Amino acid sequence: MDEPDALRAWWMPFTHNRYFKQNPRLIASGKGSYYQLEDGRSVFDGVSGLWCCPLGHSPARVVAAIQKQVANLDFAPSFQMGHSAAFSLAQRIADFAKRPKDRVFFVNSGSEAVDTALKIALAFHRANGEPSRTRMIGRERGYHGAGLGGISVGGIPSNRKMFSPLMMPGVDHLPHTWNGTHMAYSRGQPAWGVHLAEELERLVTLHDASNIAAVIIEPMQGSAGVIVPPEGYLQRIRDICTRHGILLIFDEVITGCGRLGKPFAADYFNIKPDLITFAKAINNATVPLGGVLVDNAIYESLMSGPSHLIEFFHGYTYSGHPLAVAAAHATLDELSESNLIERAAELSPVLENAMHSLRGEPNVTDIRNLGLAAAVDVAPYSGAAGLRAIQVFEHALNNGLYVRYTADTLVLAPPFISTPTEIKTAVETLRKALQAQVK
Repeated sequence: MDEPDALRAWWMPFTHNRYFKQNPRLIASGKGSYYQLEDGRSVFDGVSGLWCCPLGHSPARVVAAIQKQVANLDFAPSFQMGHSAAFSLAQRIADFAKRPKDRVFFVNSGSEAVDTALKIALAFHRANGEPSRTRMIGRERGYHGAGLGGISVGGIPSNRKMFSPLMMPGVDHLPHTWNGTHMAYSRGQPAWGVHLAEELERLVTLHDASNIAAVIIEPMQGSAGVIVPPEGYLQRIRDICTRHGILLIFDEVITGCGRLGKPFAADYFNIKPDLITFAKAINNATVPLGGVLVDNAIYESLMSGPSHLIEFFHGYTYSGHPLAVAAAHATLDELSESNLIERAAELSPVLENAMHSLRGEPNVTDIRNLGLAAAVDVAPYSGAAGLRAIQVFEHALNNGLYVRYTADTLVLAPPFISTPTEIKTAVETLRKALQAQVK
């Protein structure tokens, strides 16, 4: 395999390395809602990085906070030591989520947040005198990061198939909630599909509630292509979990911090899960940071035994890293003072209307949206699934738009600082890319 020497060493994540290194797309810088590529082109960032830069790139407040922090305290151990900014950030995030009594366990990524939430769920039931509650229930097409716990409860086959011998035992999956016959071209939540939540009752009957620790779901499935829950579905899942003493984990790594026009999807849907994972947008992705919001009752159940002993043997060297914490404080300041979550809500119908105008374009088979996120499915080539989406992606990029593609789905999730004109222009660029694939 002939690779350019300058690109040889980096084995890139979730990337077709051989194809990419023959057709490299290299970013030189980012400012506001735009990337500048090494060849000089300016590209509208239609996916907020990877769902994670609602403020755009290099926002002045965040840059200044990191520069000030690194000059004062570059690292602080989080094992048996701490720093004040991390404690205040934890309380701030709990307040932001409208869960002021919650506890926050800091990690460094969404993958770590998921594995941490699963471990907390297991530890809670053991501490609560129900050690048989070890089974986890995820959902088909769910993405919960790349850790072994996350791919165990996740439901994307390509993420799982190579690693099955190492995955967690005792995991089952709910069906996903997309149905092309009943839901195609839905705007917001589909009216059809609440009955799909009853599959959880079937799994409870099959395994018995006394063996089930937690259900983990994305309120909106992002990585699978903006799969939106039917009306009433999430509330029904919450009700079933409550009745059977099963913890409910919302994976809000994508939906957290304003993507749906509310601080968290739990607010948007008016549901209280027992744990919420977050990452990505919490500090505009400038320094890796994630965490788990944990109901106080779960935390208190683990605070037993002599106080000089560790209650929960888990953590990471970089948990609550000072630079990441400083960036998060600055991000929350900017979200609040510039009313950017409200702005995301105002931009949502702009994106919705623009994206649904693509109905009828060549090879388009479905369009979905929720909040400031939308997806369009394209018909795959026979025997070459995913190739058409790559071609649409490349045409769009060559004409100034970065979109996300997964399989034969293309996604737009622009920064909160975008203008209506930028969003409409992005969709028109996507339209031309779709029209260019008439075969």
